[in-house]
Amino acid sequence: MRVLVSPDCFTGTLSAVEAATAIRAGWLQVHPADDVVLAPLSDGGPGFVGGLHEVLGGELISIIVSDPFGGKTPAQYLLRDKQAWIESAQACGLHLIAPADRDPRITTTFGVGELIADAINRGAIKIVVGLGGSGTNDAGAGMLAALGAISDARLDSGGAALKQLATLDLTPALSKVAGIELIVASDVDNPLLGLRGASAVFGPQKGADDFAVMELEGALEHFSKLCGRRTDGKDPAVALGAGAAGGLGFGLLLIGATRVAGIETVLEIVNLDLEIDKADLVITGEGRLDDQSLHGKVIAGVAKHASQLGKPCVVIAGEVRLGKRECANAGIDSAYSMTEFAGLERSLANPTQVLTEVSARVAQSWGRRPGFAESD
Repeated sequence: MRVLVSPDCFTGTLSAVEAATAIRAGWLQVHPADDVVLAPLSDGGPGFVGGLHEVLGGELISIIVSDPFGGKTPAQYLLRDKQAWIESAQACGLHLIAPADRDPRITTTFGVGELIADAINRGAIKIVVGLGGSGTNDAGAGMLAALGAISDARLDSGGAALKQLATLDLTPALSKVAGIELIVASDVDNPLLGLRGASAVFGPQKGADDFAVMELEGALEHFSKLCGRRTDGKDPAVALGAGAAGGLGFGLLLIGATRVAGIETVLEIVNLDLEIDKADLVITGEGRLDDQSLHGKVIAGVAKHASQLGKPCVVIAGEVRLGKRECANAGIDSAYSMTEFAGLERSLANPTQVLTEVSARVAQSWGRRPGFAESD
């Protein structure tokens, strides 16, 4: 039996590669003779650059950039044939912030702008910025500052500080990216503001309480009005993906970027359909299977393609918050929860072992029994 394992990262616990390896180990415990193929994925968030480098080759450029609090952190991006792929989480990722320090009111995307500027300085004429896994909520203001945007107050002090701005000049930033094809590979389609916006939906995941969410919503609304429309007359605040990565999508769209679904871009580059077509079963997964998983995430993309090719798709997640009907509508044949299997405490303390054990259970249910005859 041939099994394709294509998970996303399990945020805060396992990288996509680590998750895929654990799933394979669990399956092979039950069916050691099976062919288990690993294809860890990213929808633009953590693992985006590493995964593409495995497939495309090219040069990994290592530089030091600003972290979410304005300190310094190492980061890499991929450069190949004057095209750069940037993983925003390497500069502003939630994983760079200790749980006790998480406060999206004061974190910045300045380091993302530094990555973009460095790629331009090295001759890149097309830049794909993968969004996801951020610990910021500044609407890309820090990124714009790193590219040269000017204001009467600091743009790199976090989202809450944006309410203090009275003037904004984007001309230097627009000049920096002039002639550059900017692509946003976004893992979500949320707008910047409102009930489905960056602050309301993703702020709590980054440490914002109800008061902080309201504060950030007001600050980002003020900032978006100050920014106005793009030179082509479009309003980036209402565009699909503007709310991705705490509004970093908005900042990029503001200076002329175009958005593509992150997972579809990755699936096309790695040609995953070829592997799905050769597989008897597809296993994917992430930290939490919920409504957001169905909006441009790895699970949604893999399940959709598996369904189109007539292959069963199983999900293993840290938590499962979707019902059977919702899963079926998304092309998911079955979903397994690590916390339901082993409890929250053990799942967080030893995620590799728990994921391996859950995968073994999947193999018991979905693997071919001895003597199984494959149909013609």
